[in-house]
Order: sequence, then structure tokens, then C-alpha cells
Amino acid sequence: QVHLVESGGGLVQPGGSLRLSCAASVSIFSIYAMAWSRQAPGKQRELVASESSGGTINYLDSVKGRFTISRDNAKNMVYLQMNSLKPEDTAVYYCKVRISRFGADYWGQGTQVTVSS
Repeated sequence: QVHLVESGGGLVQPGGSLRLSCAASVSIFSIYAMAWSRQAPGKQRELVASESSGGTINYLDSVKGRFTISRDNAKNMVYLQMNSLKPEDTAVYYCKVRISRFGADYWGQGTQVTVSS
């Protein structure tokens, strides 16, 4: 079983920045994939950023150039740096990891990000 705990959300003004963190209960050194998704009220969850085996990184078009996914293997941490935040980025953000190619996805409990003046 893998436990993920997100942190770093909060209220920020448009144009501001936040860094979300995701602490994993297991080593992430050789995980198959990691990702951040978000869900706004009344909307479906959408994939924001992902890194898969081999280091391929993908971003939702609307966050390209503003968000960066990264990891610290030594600390078993996954991050999402969010810059130039917009009101439409407001959502609950979830961290997800998959340990192996055909293994299960593990999700954190989510952290609220609100972008508002």
C-alpha cells in the first residue's frame, strides 16, 4: 500500500505562485509514473502534469510554460511548481503515482488551490 500526502495549497492572487508537494510512503526512485491532476467544482478531474517511465513529461495545454512537475527521489517527494496562476486554475489538486507499469494507481487526498483577488 502506498500513501500519498499533498500539501502546499492555499489562496493566492492571480499571477502568484504556489508549490505543491506530495510525500510518498515508499521509495519513488523507480516508480513507473507520477502525475498531478485537478478537479474544479462541477467539472471532471483532469490531468495537469505527468512524468512516465523514461522521463517523458506531459502538461495540460493550459498550464504549459507555467507549471513544472518534478521529484526528489532522496526525499520521496513529488512537486508541482505553479507560476502565473489564473482564477481558472482553482481546483483541488491530487497527486498520483503508479509503482509499476501494470500496477495500481495511488492517489493522495488532495489539496485546495484557490486563485482569487
